Amino acid sequence: MPELPEVEALTGFLDRTLVGRPVARVVPVAVSVLKTYDPPVTALEGLTFTAAARHGKFLDLTADGLHLVIHLARAGWLQWKDSLPAAPPRPGKGPLALRLRLAGPEGAGFDLTEAGTQKRLAVYVVRDVAEVPGIARLGPDPLADDFTPEVFAGLLRDERRQIKGVLRDQSVIAGIGNAYSDEILHAARMSPYKLAASLTEEETGRLYEALGATLREAVERSRGLATGKLKAEKKSGLRVHGRTGQPCPVCGDTIREVSFSDSSLQYCPTCQTGGKPLADRRLSRLLK
Repeated sequence: MPELPEVEALTGFLDRTLVGRPVARVVPVAVSVLKTYDPPVTALEGLTFTAAARHGKFLDLTADGLHLVIHLARAGWLQWKDSLPAAPPRPGKGPLALRLRLAGPEGAGFDLTEAGTQKRLAVYVVRDVAEVPGIARLGPDPLADDFTPEVFAGLLRDERRQIKGVLRDQSVIAGIGNAYSDEILHAARMSPYKLAASLTEEETGRLYEALGATLREAVERSRGLATGKLKAEKKSGLRVHGRTGQPCPVCGDTIREVSFSDSSLQYCPTCQTGGKPLADRRLSRLLK
């Protein structure tokens, strides 16, 4: 799933690539991808891109006052192509969801694709980004200058939920997903099950530092990369997420996993839970 660092890199790439270039044609291939209908997506045709921005995990491409907002969800991606196929795409069961062709140079543009059967990729065309429900409810951006230790502590103070879930909640903090929440908690040497409101002042400060450092390092690794290389860069930079059974790069203990119905988390027992493995509730149910 693309998270804040990858969307930040995509934003930078598209800001360099799209601004000043007009739209020739927008073709939605999967009807389910469109979440707004007024103005229609075809209203972008003939307009010129003027800016690219990020709101949490949302891409915001501005074209003469209209906003093309994209949420890549779990399995979506933006594929830039210097030369798109000349033939118009046909609706079908493939991964292609939407194609945007620029007026020049001939053939350049991008495809929005989505793997898997759960179609959650979302495209909006709006006059004001606040019209997108997901953007309207976003919490503060953790890379913003005004995201201070005091602001962070205030967000956690009354949270009676596990810290893993709080970090992933877009209405609390914008842009962090499953992978980087694992990485942040590992860097902070903190159990994903720890209750947010129970954190001491020292633990809150340690988590704040880990959050900022983890995200900024990931952004720097991705800066300037082409869209086709961002997924590999994300995977190569992860220390615990997706590395079940491998040695922890800090202490050498075996990285463990807790599975849920549609996701999983990874952690190091020695670094994060005092050497105690966390209960895997799904596995426990299977063994009954």
